[in-house]
Amino acid sequence: MTKSRFITIVLATSMISGCGNESKESAGSENTETTQHEEHQQHTLADKREETESSDTLPSFLIDKPEDMQLIYAAAAKHQALLENIPCYCGCGKEAKHQNNYDCFIFENKENGSVTWDDHGTKCGVCLEIAAQAVVDYNKGKSIEDIRQEIDDKYKEGYAKPTPTPEV
Repeated sequence: MTKSRFITIVLATSMISGCGNESKESAGSENTETTQHEEHQQHTLADKREETESSDTLPSFLIDKPEDMQLIYAAAAKHQALLENIPCYCGCGKEAKHQNNYDCFIFENKENGSVTWDDHGTKCGVCLEIAAQAVVDYNKGKSIEDIRQEIDDKYKEGYAKPTPTPEV
């Protein structure tokens, strides 16, 4: 995937509805922090999982999703070591017990090479945006530490508590 294509993906994901990406100040009366939390909890409880033979085979729940979303899922699968060091700020640490941004896309990598995908990322612009930005920055040569710091700085206010991702 070219850098320009991935940058396009990052920009496109900023238009996808997030599941916790509005700050308290910008939230309207119909979309309070409590409402966002309840909506995210409902999404998390309904997360679908699907096993495929490998990370090269995307799950069927992505068939009707935008191409950019499919590309982010494919990139997430190829960047496990990176995304396991990047927290997610959508609230999934509490609601879905995710440990990092990778968990928003992949539930389990099995010893036989098969992958159990998680559709959480399909419902969450925050998850998609964090993964896309991390991969873009990593492909530009930034260190995992620098990427982590940028993500933490960007999402520290107005977003949910981050996943309990260990420090790098």
